[in-house]
Amino acid sequence: MTFTPANADHAVPPAVVKLRPEILATPPYRQGKPAGDDAFKLSSNENPYPPLPGVIEAVVAAGAFNRYPDASASALRQVLAEKHDVTPDELHIGSGSVALLSQFITAAAGPGDSVVYAWRSFEAYPGLVTVAGAESVQVPNRADGSHNLDAMAAAIDERTRVVIVCTPNNPTSTIVTAADFSDFMAKVPSDVLVLLDEAYAEFVTHPDAVNGLTLTGRYSNLVVLRTFSKAYGLAGLRVGWALGPIAILDAARATAIPLSVTQPAQSAAIASLAVETELLERVSRLAALRDSIRSSMIEQGWTIPDAQGNFVWLATGEETLEANETFLRHGIVARAFAGSGIRISIGEDESVEKLLRASADVVASLPAGHSARRLG
Repeated sequence: MTFTPANADHAVPPAVVKLRPEILATPPYRQGKPAGDDAFKLSSNENPYPPLPGVIEAVVAAGAFNRYPDASASALRQVLAEKHDVTPDELHIGSGSVALLSQFITAAAGPGDSVVYAWRSFEAYPGLVTVAGAESVQVPNRADGSHNLDAMAAAIDERTRVVIVCTPNNPTSTIVTAADFSDFMAKVPSDVLVLLDEAYAEFVTHPDAVNGLTLTGRYSNLVVLRTFSKAYGLAGLRVGWALGPIAILDAARATAIPLSVTQPAQSAAIASLAVETELLERVSRLAALRDSIRSSMIEQGWTIPDAQGNFVWLATGEETLEANETFLRHGIVARAFAGSGIRISIGEDESVEKLLRASADVVASLPAGHSARRLG
């Protein structure tokens, strides 16, 4: 028997639901493109290594999926508190650092307010600000892809509620130094929230880089964001954490979607923290491979910023889409930002040969005098 709806003879009326125009005008976040069987996915800054020892076992042991997780992630906060010599109340757990960014922006900024950040930087920032109802104030990076902190400080006005500093910066892989950050904080009004986004901090080898975990208690308006997605290799489980003043964290907690950090994710994070030796060895290998790839690319003729994340940045500008097609033909799936450049994650050892063949072809095809081309 075929079911015929009662209104089958009537046309469905067009949608008339009123949606916020600024949301309709905001492009959704686009995930890195998947790779085929004969290609390497170097588009999402994922850790190429499998989970650390004991992590899978911890996830399986937390398999009571019919039960809600601990909403406050108290066990994970306790472990982090002991590791970093703070109280559990000074820590907040979210489903990835991007969820935490959303919570803090929403807690501090709304219609009529503004959020200052460098550009280009993490591509989720504009959407998060728009969803909160606030306005983005994007401050151009320096020529080398690093933050212009002086210009960012000058962009702060009476409407500014939040400033985001991303170090290492995604996608340019550049850092903010400790000295420059200290000078910057001296210029930021104490009632403006500063979010220090350090999603890639574990990969940093530069001795002068700022480390937000050393600034505990120094600033009443600073929150430091970290994640288990990158160095710890838990991107698929979504766990991030924030360290900062309790009152600010409480405001973020009030905006959070309840029960969004699953129990398997919390257990995996705790298990990962217990094997720091293995973690640091993996991070060291990835950082060394990053430096080797960057050096090889410079020898090919590239101009590349000093890379401190688990990725390198090629400022291909107007030639970005054409360059990306070359990488794809070589079996390298990178992250292309039209009109700006290409971000390439550090992946498996087996990907390096293909990557360097592709990058050699791309740099040779750039016009003479191109800013990303060092030679010719």
